[in-house]
Amino acid sequence: MVTIKLRLDKTLEKLNISRYELAVRTGIRYQIIDNYYKNKVVRYDSYVLSRIIEALDCEITDLIEIIKE
Repeated sequence: MVTIKLRLDKTLEKLNISRYELAVRTGIRYQIIDNYYKNKVVRYDSYVLSRIIEALDCEITDLIEIIKE
């Protein structure tokens, strides 16, 4: 079985950026950023992910971890 886990919390911590600052940088509502941060998203929005990647100047692998069980 494969599980996908968001790593936005670790990436923001590493870059020393708050969820609020990311919401401002991306133009995405804080609640949506918070859901990604807390790994509560069931369906990943490519628009949201691309905005986060652009704002943080990172790769998709910095945001998503694939766990094989």
